[in-house]
Amino acid sequence: MSEARYLEYGAKWRALWYGPLFALAGFLVELATGRPHTVAWVLVALGLAVITAPWVQARRRFLTVRVTGTDLWQGREQVPLEQIAEVTEVGAPAGARVLGGGWSAPRQYDELPLRLTDGTVVIAWAKDVPALRAALTAAQAPGTPRP
Repeated sequence: MSEARYLEYGAKWRALWYGPLFALAGFLVELATGRPHTVAWVLVALGLAVITAPWVQARRRFLTVRVTGTDLWQGREQVPLEQIAEVTEVGAPAGARVLGGGWSAPRQYDELPLRLTDGTVVIAWAKDVPALRAALTAAQAPGTPRP
């Protein structure tokens, strides 16, 4: 796999620490007010981490945006950069296909219409659309080395 020119993860693994940190805060509050239930707080910490792990994995699989020297990845869908004709000033017609599957761009993500070489318009998405547009434009620029 070539080096990423733009990379935006759907979630970071540090989210696994939120549950244990919450449990630690509860443990410390109990410790300050009396006898803490240590085993219960350990189980809460483990339980929250265990139920968070599949959520993080799913978001990383389906919501990661990556531009490499050869491809645009939107979740699990790959679009070769050679198939992208226009990145700027592309209007999004009603019913345009959303990359990565789904009926619309994921919540909290902005849309970036792209025109493909066959004339169809598809919807790419990212949290930082200007950075995605810049990465796609730079990757398409003539003279840009492609691995």
